[in-house]
Amino acid sequence: MGGIELALLGAALAVGLAGSGSAIGAGIAGQSAAGVVSEDPDKFGQTLLLQALPMTQGIYGLLTGLLIMIEIGIFAGETVALTPEQGRYMLMASLPIALVGFSSAIYQGVASAAAIGMIAKRPEEMGKAITFPAMVETFAVFAVLVSLLLLLRM
Repeated sequence: MGGIELALLGAALAVGLAGSGSAIGAGIAGQSAAGVVSEDPDKFGQTLLLQALPMTQGIYGLLTGLLIMIEIGIFAGETVALTPEQGRYMLMASLPIALVGFSSAIYQGVASAAAIGMIAKRPEEMGKAITFPAMVETFAVFAVLVSLLLLLRM
């Protein structure tokens, strides 16, 4: 496999895995949100915010994938020549956000679902409720920082 193919595999993994985790996490939170809103439609805004939290990992994966595609010239119409070693480097640089983004988005969805349950009973505790899924976000932020710093080093 050549350098371009390896780099594109990295971009696909970053976008695909982080995005899949976000979809799963948002789905988990959305199920809880739908139940709460069916009982109390006024809680839509609070529950929507909590459902949106797991979507950030998909954004981080997308940014990483876009940076790889920009670096290899996909959008310029002509790709740069990459050695297999450079392609492997980009592939490896994509793995932190691909792997951590996938799992943290799912667990952030679980934490968001629990926070939505908290809002159902105590809507005045939104600040506390958002803290629990936000803690999971920290690891996705670390992962995207590592991926981006590795890619910017190229």
